[in-house]
Amino acid sequence: MNQVRLSARIVELGATRHTPAGVPALDLQLEHESRIEEAGQTRQVGLALKAVALGALAERLGRQAVGSNWCFTGFLASRRNSKQVVFHIQDFQQDQFQGAS
Repeated sequence: MNQVRLSARIVELGATRHTPAGVPALDLQLEHESRIEEAGQTRQVGLALKAVALGALAERLGRQAVGSNWCFTGFLASRRNSKQVVFHIQDFQQDQFQGAS
């Protein structure tokens, strides 16, 4: 199964573009920071991740503020002819853990 749920901050929003089929698409950059328990020890985790949203979701997400925190759900895929991973956002909602580690 390829399903991701991630609390993250929007750090960059691209301009809304359209796919060759005319579907709105939005490229964005997300950042995540938290503390996670691993092998009995707490570690600080941080990551930056490229993401994309399509359709009405792209339009809705494009109206959100850079710096705002959300809980995103979706899946991971690589771009064509690339090994770079991109998070395909399928939904987002207010991050209930905002400010928590």
